Order: sequence, then structure tokens, then C-alpha cells
Amino acid sequence: MPLQPGDKAPDFTLRASDKSLVKLSEQLDQNVVLLFFPLAFTGVCTKELCMMRDSLADYEQLDARILAVSVDSLYTLQKWKEEQGFNFALLSDFNKTVSKKYDSLYKDFAFEMKGVSKRSAFVIDRKGTIRYAEVLESAGDLPNFAAIKETLKGISNS
Repeated sequence: MPLQPGDKAPDFTLRASDKSLVKLSEQLDQNVVLLFFPLAFTGVCTKELCMMRDSLADYEQLDARILAVSVDSLYTLQKWKEEQGFNFALLSDFNKTVSKKYDSLYKDFAFEMKGVSKRSAFVIDRKGTIRYAEVLESAGDLPNFAAIKETLKGISNS
């Protein structure tokens, strides 16, 4: 069954593009916006993450950090991060374990690719509880960023 608001967020440890280990439970000194995206260097993914880059101050004001996850290698993610100037962590789920835990894995993707992360967004509060969950079936769609920000506002006001 897909993860829902109120569920405990599955903990994980992944390598970031700078090769450091990032553990979700160690990031909860702030709220976390956890994004899964299909593939680096693609049009919609670049648009989505550039939107996050350009509005990072909004998320920081809402006491949130952004973690973005794909099945790309950490080397691919590092090159993309450098090219686009992303100012948040890009995490490699190369082995697809975290995407599976979050029910965010396309069985079949474009060009006969299998096991690519679904475009998804989760808001996780400081207690590790999911407060917002959106898993998109179409990789061409973007998450509802207004709803994500509203969720964060609700957390910071409670």
C-alpha cells in the first residue's frame, strides 16, 4: 500500500553526489521535502529541480531542506548539479531500494527502461512523519508545489 500522510517515513541512507552518506533520520532537524525524479539531464526533471533551486529561500523560510533522489549514479548527479548550480542534495538510489520503499518506481519507463524513479514528493516533519505524499504516474507532470508549501506552513504553525 502506498505511503500516506500520517505514516512513518521509511528511514534510509544514500550517497549524495559529493559521495557523502545522507541518512534521512539525521536530516530531521528541519522538515524535509523529499523529491524523487526519473532521470538527470532530462527536460521535465531539469525544470522541476531548477524551480526548487530558484525557490530554495521559500523552503528555508518554512524550515525545510530539500533532498532529491533518482536512480542515476552519483557521478551523473554530480555533473548535473555542477551544470545547473543545484543548491541542495542530490541522492543516488542506484540500487532502487529507497524508491521501492516509497512506492516510487516505474515498472516500465520510456525507451524500454525499467526501474526508474517515479516523480514523487513527500513532506516529512521533524518527527519523521509523512505530512504530504504525491506519487505521479505521468513523468511529464510536476508535483503540486503550492500544496507542498501549504503543508510546510501548517507544520511550522503547529
